[in-house]
Amino acid sequence: MSTAVKQFHEEEAIGKTYDFQVARRLLRYLRPYLRLLVPALLLTFALNLLGILQPKFTEYAIDWHILPRKSAGLGLLVGLYVAVQIFRLVFSYFQALLLNSVGQYVMFDMRRELYDKLQHQEVAYYDRNPVGRIMTRLTSDVDSLNELFTAGITDLLGDLVMIVAIIGVMLWMDTRLTFVTLLTVPMLWAATTWFRKGARKGYDLVRTRIARINAFLQEHFAGAQTVQIFNAEAKSIREFDEINTDYRKANIDTIFYYAVFFPLVDFIGAAGVALIIWYGGYRVMQNTPGHTVLTLGALVAFIQYSSFLFQPIRDISDKYNVLQAAVVASHRIFKTLDLPVAITSPVQPAKSERALGHIEFENVWFAYKDEDWILKDVSFKVEPGQSVALVGHTGSGKSTITNLLMRFYDVQRGRILLDGVDLREWDLQALRENFAVVLQEVFLFSGTVAGNIRLGRADITDERIKWAAREVSAEPFINRLHGGYQAEVKERGAGLSVGQKQLISFARSLAFDPAILILDEATSSIDTETEQLIQQAIERVMRNRTSIVVAHRLSTIQRADQIIVLHHGEIREQGTHQELLVERGLYWKLYKLQYADSGRPQLPATDAEEENAVPAQFSE
Repeated sequence: MSTAVKQFHEEEAIGKTYDFQVARRLLRYLRPYLRLLVPALLLTFALNLLGILQPKFTEYAIDWHILPRKSAGLGLLVGLYVAVQIFRLVFSYFQALLLNSVGQYVMFDMRRELYDKLQHQEVAYYDRNPVGRIMTRLTSDVDSLNELFTAGITDLLGDLVMIVAIIGVMLWMDTRLTFVTLLTVPMLWAATTWFRKGARKGYDLVRTRIARINAFLQEHFAGAQTVQIFNAEAKSIREFDEINTDYRKANIDTIFYYAVFFPLVDFIGAAGVALIIWYGGYRVMQNTPGHTVLTLGALVAFIQYSSFLFQPIRDISDKYNVLQAAVVASHRIFKTLDLPVAITSPVQPAKSERALGHIEFENVWFAYKDEDWILKDVSFKVEPGQSVALVGHTGSGKSTITNLLMRFYDVQRGRILLDGVDLREWDLQALRENFAVVLQEVFLFSGTVAGNIRLGRADITDERIKWAAREVSAEPFINRLHGGYQAEVKERGAGLSVGQKQLISFARSLAFDPAILILDEATSSIDTETEQLIQQAIERVMRNRTSIVVAHRLSTIQRADQIIVLHHGEIREQGTHQELLVERGLYWKLYKLQYADSGRPQLPATDAEEENAVPAQFSE
C-alpha cells in the first residue's frame, strides 16, 4: 500500500473518531458571532416554512377555484402567493448577508490564529514542511471552512426542518399517500450511504494532491532562474504533468460518485412521483358525489411536496461535499494549531535584558536528526567585545553554531551560555533582540528601503535609518533610487544588485544596535569595491561589540581576536591568525591553498606536508 493511500485511510479513521470533537472546536469560532448567526438561522427557517405554503396555494387554487370554475377570490390567492415570494426574496437577501459576514469573520480569526502559530514555530518545522503545504493550510483549507459556515451549517439545519415540516404536512393531509411517498426513502438512504463513503475517500485524495501541486509550484517558481540556466524546463514540465495528472485523476474519481449519485436521486424522486400519481390518481378517480377520497388539488400538492421532500434530501447529500471538505480541512488546520512549539521562553526567565556579549559553549552536541551529529563535544568561550571567526569546510557546523546561538534549535547535549545563563533560561524575544545577522543570501521584503531597514520596529526613527545607511556607505546608492528611502522594494529585492541588498542588510543590522553581530559569509557574494566599503563599516560596528564571523575568505578574518577551525563538527584548532599559521595545521594548509589560488609564488611543501595536505573542498 502506498504512503498516500495509508495516509488517506488513517485520516478517514481519525475523522470517524473525532468528527464530533472537530465540530465542537469549530463552534468555538462561531460563538463570538452568534448575534449574526442566530438571526441568519431564524431567517433560514422562515424561508423554508414559507416555501411549504406554495403547494397549499396550488391545492386551494385547483380545488376552490379552478375545478368549481369560481374566479372570485382567485386573485387574492395569487396576490398572497406573490407576497410570500417577496418575503422570501427579502429574507434571502438578509440571510446571505449575515451568513457571509459570519464566514468572513471566522476565516479572518482562523487565518490569524494559524499565522500566529506558524510564526512561533521553530525553524525545524520549516525544514520539515514545504512552503506550498503550509500555504495550503492558510488558503485552501480555510476557504473550505468558509463554505461550511456560510452555507453548510445553516442550510443543513434548514433542510432538516424542511424535511420534518413537509412530512408533517403530508401526514396531516393524507397518511396513506404519505407512506406510499416514503417507500422510496430506503433506496435514497442506500444511495446516500454509498455516495458518502466514496466521496470521503475522494476528497481526502484531492486535498492531498492539491497540496502537492502548491508545494511543487512554490519551489519551482522560486527556482525558475536555476531551471532556465540548466535548461531543465522539460524535466520540470514532466514532473508537473505527473503531479497534475494525479490531481486530475483524483478529481475524476470523485466526480464518478456525483455522476452516479445525482441522476440516481432524480430517478428515485421520479419513482416516488410515479407512485403518487399511480396510487393518488386511483384514489382521485374513486371520488363520488358527496364522498371525496382525495382531491385533485391535494394530489397535485402531494406531487409538489414530494419534489420539495427530495430536494432537501438531495441538498443534504450535496452538502456532504461541503461538510466532508470542511472536516478534512479542519483536521489539517487543527493538527497545525495543535503542534507543540519546541522553542519557547521559560515560565520565569532568568534573563531578559540586553546582554554583555559573553558566550560560552560547554561540551555541545547537536544533530538535526536522531544522532547524525553535526557538532561533537564543542567547547569555546567568547569574551564581550571580542571578534571570533569560524572556519571550516561546508557541513563542518559553522552556521549551525550561529543558529544555536539564536536558539533556532536546542542542543541535545551540553549547554550554551550567554552572560553565564543557559540560553534556555532566557526570555526568547529578549535573547534574539541581542542579535543581528547578515547572511550571504539577503532576504528583503516587499515594501520600501526604509521599511526593510526598520522591519516594523517603531523605536527606529528615520534619522537612525539614515545614520545606519551612511555608516555602511549605502546612502549614495539609496539616494539614486527613485524615491530614495521610500523607493519601492520588490519581492526578494528584485531589481537590486547583490551588493546593494547586502548594504541594506548591514544598515538593518546597525539600526537594530545588537549586542552580538553575526556575519554569515556576508561578504562572499559581492564585488571587491563593495567589500571594501563593507569592511570599513564592519570595523566600526564591531568595535566594542561581540562578533561572530563565518567566512571562507581568510583575508576578511585575519584581524579576528580568535579563529576557530571546525572539521567534521569538531574544533580542531583555535587561536589568532598568526598563532594558527605558526602551528602549521589545518588553518595553515587552508591559508596556503587560498594563497596558491591567488596566483602568487609560494614555497613548495615538504613531504610530510604533502601527506597531511587537506583536500581542496575543505574551503567553503
